[in-house]
Amino acid sequence: MCFMADFKLKSKFSPTGDQPQAIAKLCDGLDRGFRHQTLLGVTGSGKTFTMANVIAYAQKPTLVISHNKTLAAQLASEFREFFPDNSVHYFVSYYDYYQPEAYKPSTDTYIEKEADINEEIERLRHASTNALLTRKDVIIVASVSCIYGLGSPTDYENMRIALKVGEVKKRDRLLRHLAELQYTRNDEGFYRGNFRVRGDSVEVFPVEEKNRIVRIEFEGDQIESISRVDFLSGRKLTSEKSYDIFPSKHFVTPEDRLKRSFKEIREEMEEQVEYFKKKKLLIEAQRIEQRTNYDLEMMAEVGYANGIENYSRYLTGRGAGQPPATLMDFFPDDFLMFIDESHMTVPQINGMYNGDRSRKQTLIDFGFRLPSALDNRPLKFNEFEKQINQVIYVSATPAAFEYRQSGVKTKKVKVGNLIKELVDRKDLEKVIADDHSAVSQQVIRPTGLLDPAVEVRKTRNQLNDLLAEIKKTVKKKQRVLVTTLTKRLAEEISEYLKELKIKAMYLHSEITTLERLDILRDLRLGKADVLVGINLLREGLDLPEVSLVAILDADKEGFLRSETSLIQTMGRAARHKEGRVIMYADHLTGSMKRAIKEVDRRRNIQGEYNRKHNIKPESIKKEVGESLKFRSEGFEKRSDKTLLASKREELRVLKSVPMEELRRIIKNLEDEMRIAAENLEFEKAAELRDQIKRIKKS
Repeated sequence: MCFMADFKLKSKFSPTGDQPQAIAKLCDGLDRGFRHQTLLGVTGSGKTFTMANVIAYAQKPTLVISHNKTLAAQLASEFREFFPDNSVHYFVSYYDYYQPEAYKPSTDTYIEKEADINEEIERLRHASTNALLTRKDVIIVASVSCIYGLGSPTDYENMRIALKVGEVKKRDRLLRHLAELQYTRNDEGFYRGNFRVRGDSVEVFPVEEKNRIVRIEFEGDQIESISRVDFLSGRKLTSEKSYDIFPSKHFVTPEDRLKRSFKEIREEMEEQVEYFKKKKLLIEAQRIEQRTNYDLEMMAEVGYANGIENYSRYLTGRGAGQPPATLMDFFPDDFLMFIDESHMTVPQINGMYNGDRSRKQTLIDFGFRLPSALDNRPLKFNEFEKQINQVIYVSATPAAFEYRQSGVKTKKVKVGNLIKELVDRKDLEKVIADDHSAVSQQVIRPTGLLDPAVEVRKTRNQLNDLLAEIKKTVKKKQRVLVTTLTKRLAEEISEYLKELKIKAMYLHSEITTLERLDILRDLRLGKADVLVGINLLREGLDLPEVSLVAILDADKEGFLRSETSLIQTMGRAARHKEGRVIMYADHLTGSMKRAIKEVDRRRNIQGEYNRKHNIKPESIKKEVGESLKFRSEGFEKRSDKTLLASKREELRVLKSVPMEELRRIIKNLEDEMRIAAENLEFEKAAELRDQIKRIKKS
């Protein structure tokens, strides 16, 4: 039974600038049945509002995919504001800390899977799938984890308990059914995924709920009433005529298939043992036999085993090599998809399968897993493409793939040792100008700010030239970013500037997350005037005080000096009305030419719009949060009084930091934690995990 409702967009703003034409063109493309569309939208042009307007027009369940949890959380928050009466959910990986199962043959080191599950995110994942099976007005904002196996939506839906007031249903049968759905009876400590019995009533704490439970009251063998109750106060909130209770786990298996799967798993194990013995790999043969038998015993006794997902092929009834069911399988066939920051998200989706397979193949080769474990995997890219109904790629710098899918001509050229796909610029301009094409653009900012002016200068005497430009910029109390290709050069330039009494700092990947944030804060406050760095300056930095970006070695063609990277780097100066970019290069590379041409094209459109509507550009003004320079080292050694004072100070500081910045901090810390875990630096990973928990708790 599905709840029908319309998407109702609520906002005090109306579309402005070139938002109206972008919205109209995208909606026209949906009506024309375009499978792929691209929205070229510069930073600060209100792309999320445009997406919201398209959703309101399309009236279809929508999946928005972002390349990281932080941006996904931000998007979900914005969509909830735009659609307060509709069902907006957040679906990301539920691990706060995750160390995948792995084996290193070179050191004979087996690393067991270790995970710290975030219960709130797990609840939100269940809320997402439940909404998709019970409503039509659903928006799910997800990270790329949505392409991982999630269990069969058919099993998930078929095994739900459908309750109706007045129906005959024995209470004991309901309790057994709840246990089959992996709910646990707990009459004392009651929390999500539990049920309890109180006289003639059964209370269930649905796994997707935060503070509401379901009370089912019986009169004999008949359901007398169903009500939603506040968990803490016990106050009745609503009366329901019917209610569906979904399984407490996404991986659920009907009993008959579970018994059949045990037989199939054992058969595969015997084949693999025989294979190892023929190869005279007796240790591997013994290992796979012991591990598989242990897992089967665990599943038979408690319904679960550590690493049960490695048997998902059998548990979901799939054949060898068949793609796993994912979040997208919970959507109806006619759904809408947005891929945000597509220039980053699409390559991430494309690369997930191979990395996962390499790790699992090693486990299989050394007898830690059966070959069928390879079917516990993310989707291959071609499998992902088959799931698409209608998709809109959204980015300030769409890649050639997105443009090609949207009908723009592309060509392949050799750059160094690589073959790159490039967009035919003339055809792109022609397609953008066509009112009925699959490419829309949104380059006008509500603030009237233009993309920065770009200048190319020779590298001869570049340091002296840069020094003169820095002094002019600093004199106007503005800030400078200098991008280099190496960490060493970043440090040396920073030290050179300091010797000349210029307040400079450097930034690269070896600097910890919190130190990095303090450096950025110092730059905004004027404690530093120049920041020298490498790739970290490309995306995710919001520094309105920066008016000059200097790019050294701009003609060194490669990832850090590709067209997309250059445009993103230039964008760091787009929040200031005097924003400008200086590229130091001895010749113009193809990437430089294309990046400069694109930025000039945008500037012309923005300038013409400002003249036509008499708009005067204004620099963005944003408050600077307090320092986050607190440490976990030695925390436990302090006196209770000092410790309490430190915790209070930490909490006070955290509460002063904007939510957007906190999300970015958490994301960076999570990245550091995973890298530490992959490098077997478990103490460092644990410290970072504790730091993340404290920030979230604040």
